[in-house]
Amino acid sequence: MTNMPASVEMDEFDRRIIAALVEDGRMTVTDLAAAVGLSKTPCQVRLKRLQQAGVIRGFRAIVDPAKLGLDHIAFTEVKLSDTREAALREFNAAVRRIPEVEECHMLASNFDYLLKVRTADIRRYRMVLGEKISALPHVASTSTFVAMETVMEAGHRRISRKG
Repeated sequence: MTNMPASVEMDEFDRRIIAALVEDGRMTVTDLAAAVGLSKTPCQVRLKRLQQAGVIRGFRAIVDPAKLGLDHIAFTEVKLSDTREAALREFNAAVRRIPEVEECHMLASNFDYLLKVRTADIRRYRMVLGEKISALPHVASTSTFVAMETVMEAGHRRISRKG
């Protein structure tokens, strides 16, 4: 754990910087400054502060999974046999090692985790479920929901410019 505050105080310019970078993380600082209404140096200072504070954690490419042959998405509910802290840590560490698991969320529900699993097809998903997910520490049961169509994904989400 870090000693960083849970949230960082930001003003309208900071929010504009974040929103602009969410839309185009490759824009130059000069273009960013023009987009948010600042000169280059103050924009650069704000950008550096947002990165150092952990608000901006990094930049990455958004790829088309279908063009990589990975357009099968399944959501897997996972119920654990043990939910004490040590068991949760074991599960969390192990699930991070499964490359097909794109997202993992602990929920307050009648099951413990929801996984987003991306594979080439249902056969590959079945193998991942049977050999990897079901073998995770403390897994008692799973249930699967297959996505028929992706309407919106996190990589294409817009950030509100309002506080």
